[in-house]
Amino acid sequence: MVDYHSAGQPHPYGGNGPGPNGDYMAQEDDWDRDLLLDPAWEKQQRKTFTAWCNSHLRKAGTQIENIDEDFRDGLKLMLLLEVISGERLPKPERGKMRVHKINNVNKALDFIASKGVKLVSIGAEEIVDGNAKMTLGMIWTIILRFAIQDISVEETSAKEGLLLWCQRKTAPYKNVNVQNFHISWKDGLAFNALIHRHRPELIEYDKLRKDDPVTNLNNAFEVAEKYLDIPKMLDAEDIVGTLRPDEKAIMTYVSCFYHAFSGAQKAETAANRICKVLAVNQENEQLMEDYERLASDLLAWIQRTIPWLEARDPQKTIPAMQQKLEDFREYRRVHKPPKVQEKCQLEINFNTLQTKLRLSGRPAFMPSEGRMVSDIGAGWQRLEQAEKGHEEWLLTELRRLERLDHLAEKFRQKASIHEGWTEGKEVALRDRDSGTASLAQVRALLRKHEAFESDLAAHQDRVEQIAAIAQELNELDYYDSPSVNARCQKICDQWDLLGSLTHSRREALEQTEKQLETIDELHLEYAKRAAPFNNWMESAMEDLQDMFIVHTIEEIQGLIAAHDQFKSTLPDADKEREAILGIQREAQRIADLHGIQLPASNPYTSVTPQIINSKWERVQQLVPKRDQALQEEQSRQNSNEHLRRQFGSQANRVGPWIQTKMEEIGRISIEMNGTLEDQLNHLKEYEENIVEYKPNLELLEQQHQLVQEALIFDNQHSNYTMEHLRVGWEQLLTTIARTINEVENQILTRDAKGISQEQMQEFRASFNHFDKDHGGALGPEEFKACLISLGYDVENDRQGDAEFQRIMAVVDPNGSGSVTFQAFIDFMSRETTDTDTAEQVINSFRVLAGDKNYITAAELRRELPAAQAEYCIARMAPYPGPDGVPGALDYKSFSTALYGESDL
Repeated sequence: MVDYHSAGQPHPYGGNGPGPNGDYMAQEDDWDRDLLLDPAWEKQQRKTFTAWCNSHLRKAGTQIENIDEDFRDGLKLMLLLEVISGERLPKPERGKMRVHKINNVNKALDFIASKGVKLVSIGAEEIVDGNAKMTLGMIWTIILRFAIQDISVEETSAKEGLLLWCQRKTAPYKNVNVQNFHISWKDGLAFNALIHRHRPELIEYDKLRKDDPVTNLNNAFEVAEKYLDIPKMLDAEDIVGTLRPDEKAIMTYVSCFYHAFSGAQKAETAANRICKVLAVNQENEQLMEDYERLASDLLAWIQRTIPWLEARDPQKTIPAMQQKLEDFREYRRVHKPPKVQEKCQLEINFNTLQTKLRLSGRPAFMPSEGRMVSDIGAGWQRLEQAEKGHEEWLLTELRRLERLDHLAEKFRQKASIHEGWTEGKEVALRDRDSGTASLAQVRALLRKHEAFESDLAAHQDRVEQIAAIAQELNELDYYDSPSVNARCQKICDQWDLLGSLTHSRREALEQTEKQLETIDELHLEYAKRAAPFNNWMESAMEDLQDMFIVHTIEEIQGLIAAHDQFKSTLPDADKEREAILGIQREAQRIADLHGIQLPASNPYTSVTPQIINSKWERVQQLVPKRDQALQEEQSRQNSNEHLRRQFGSQANRVGPWIQTKMEEIGRISIEMNGTLEDQLNHLKEYEENIVEYKPNLELLEQQHQLVQEALIFDNQHSNYTMEHLRVGWEQLLTTIARTINEVENQILTRDAKGISQEQMQEFRASFNHFDKDHGGALGPEEFKACLISLGYDVENDRQGDAEFQRIMAVVDPNGSGSVTFQAFIDFMSRETTDTDTAEQVINSFRVLAGDKNYITAAELRRELPAAQAEYCIARMAPYPGPDGVPGALDYKSFSTALYGESDL
């Protein structure tokens, strides 16, 4: 039902009516009261005016039967005025006396006069007396003021406006020519055409016949009453049976059609506006849900991966540890790259969402706690720190295991040599052969024992080395430490026992020496010189067979130099060997000369010339083998040096290339070469160039893998590490993607706000001019200078400072102290364009609600599409006002919430 509350506003022309000459009644002053004596016209007016009054009085739960009688006490007349104006009249008098009725009618007439209506010859007494002519004139005046006066079409109003509206709406229809409000309507086609023009599904216009006016009129009146809520105000027979139908009755009836269809058009416009706003809101909510889901998935993956990277599970063998290193490489090659892309895409989606929210006037999206872009960045940084720590730990563990294997082999070699040397020593030391030996034999035993002690002292270093190696294996957590400790303990215990037995045997021999004086000085000298020489040869053989591990050419060259120095001592050692063997030959010569029977062996030492020669021969054999081993190791180190140089050369090309591209992208982002589309195409070409460069990085990865497989840990040929290059590559990909996204958002902003290319270039030129450090952001003073250059009055006075602080609150809401180009563009676009506001949405809802302060679920479902109606119902709070009805909803708070405003 049409609401006429707005009818109480003053007319724009001033005066008392809609026309330029003041009193609108001036247009209708010629309504001839004498014509009301025509029974046909009076009948039409009575029926029409009664139906019109009842269409409004039924809103208050009442109606009239006789228009002459039912308004005589003024009560229903006052109620009618309250309904159609939406205002409260003075309290009526409830008495039944004539004076009470006159007072009530006068209150109604005073209210009509207060609305700028000049009542001509209409007094309260005539109405109270039931004067039909005056009563119908008063009702027609009310209809003109509240139903027809406000009709306006192309600067025409009231009757002319209503007539022009009818002509416009019925123009396309055949047999319809509306020129007035009487005979143009007699055949009923004009009524049907109005309905069909607005609601074509209600009328089958092509089946109507001009020669059947009664059927046409009844069809229009019945459809209007049933579907348009317009009561039937005339009978078809009355219209057809009158030569000239009553103009006022027809105008009253047609005005109901105007208001019915005008309200429907407003409702449709309001519904379209709401649908548009809700569609934007639903799309943004979907983007927010997608961001939350992607952010949760990425953070969950980071949280699952970091414990794996931080786990420290040492392995016992190098192959097992190398498998862990291979697992880490597979993570770098296979598992991490997709996540890098997801992180980049997440940041792009976030920026796009924020841009759409700004363009639609919505508040910025604030992700849930722990899912901010900064939280993802912090998690990603922890992930990369864990990666770095994991790789360092793997390489450290490999070094440790390599060191452990070397020490364990060295321990076994030295322990075997020592055990071989001590074999039988305990039995010899326990022998009591001195009791039956001659003096010479005792002396020989004593000297032999002295030689053994010298040998024992010489072996002290080896025992200490064995113990030191075992201790280092324990400190490095060698997996087979128990067996090493057991073997070392056995060697130490045996060593202590040998020391104790040696001391006991010396005491026994020294006690016997007093009785035996014959000493073979020559044998003793042989033994004294042969024993250390033999020990030297054993040490030399041990050193020649000693394992070595190096990581650089300098280290292997040091070993080769030490080996060359050892070889330089061989001639002197050979002279010493010849001198020792000469002692033995001299003793044999003297014995042969004097006929002395020498014992089968030297009584002072077990080191025979055959042993010396055998060990010397062994030393001679080990020297070239050592040469070969050192040369092979030198060849391996040369190969490693080639790998270092190869990796360093490639890294020294890739690293500067990445840095150069980063700088070029930075320059592109602040320059104004061509349109935004040109800049976007340029950036995408850069992106393709960067992607095409990826094989160089993959080649570097392959070279890096060869370096790691060769256990090369240092490279002096390049300051770039693979980790630095990976981070640089990922930053390059992220930077170009982010820069492209910023340009796309600028294009989106330009198109959505209607900013021309010249305006965009002007904004960019102004921004770049004041961005002295090319950092992509303006400080407060730079931004103020930029605003002044664009014509803003923000000079250093109280008013200018206040205006500048207002603008800074818009472009820098977080108080960071800098203004980005995107914030600058958003501000300039808001200054030059218009967008939907919360107030417009509230006014649209008010139209759908029939000017009420609340709206019902039924009204939403009737006016909006089903999906968006349910969207509103689910989110609108109950209406808190006292004038609400059960189920009333608060559309004002809902509209302000759409735009993030606490109060409109």
